[in-house]
Amino acid sequence: MKQQKAFSASVIALLAVMTAITVIFTLAVRIPMGPTKGYLSLADVAVYFASFAFGPLVGGFSAGVGTGLADVLGGYAIPWAPISFLVHGLQGLVAGWFCRKGSFPMMLLGWFLGSLIMVGGYFIAAAFLYGTGTALTEVLGNIGQVSAGGFGGMLLYYAVRKAFPAIKDLAKPKEWEEE
Repeated sequence: MKQQKAFSASVIALLAVMTAITVIFTLAVRIPMGPTKGYLSLADVAVYFASFAFGPLVGGFSAGVGTGLADVLGGYAIPWAPISFLVHGLQGLVAGWFCRKGSFPMMLLGWFLGSLIMVGGYFIAAAFLYGTGTALTEVLGNIGQVSAGGFGGMLLYYAVRKAFPAIKDLAKPKEWEEE
């Protein structure tokens, strides 16, 4: 039987910091969108940065919890906080999983697949809540948000990696490695 490992204090701190950064990026700029009362934000910059820099666990956790918490703090608790938690959490998890090897093509693939999850997830949720026609009004805005977010997250990742090369060590803490 495989023994379950506890996270170290540094991993817990990394999860907390990246979640807080995601909340801040989500709340810093909010542009209201149409009839669903959703909004465009910088959330995806933080989602993709965390996913590219630290992999699927930190990317998925900080994206889901950070955007869900931002919705609660920003007055969008119902219905959007659980939707953001699920959609952005999956987005960060998938983006981080594909780019965990660190190659640029895999990072692009993670960005693309994460973007499909975000745009598709919000479309499905809005279609269920408000109807297909209303949901379609936000697709273009969400495509713009994930495009800018992925590009910004990638630029931020490379800038931080250049300024702080030890980020590579943070990306794969020893307790996350498989036996």
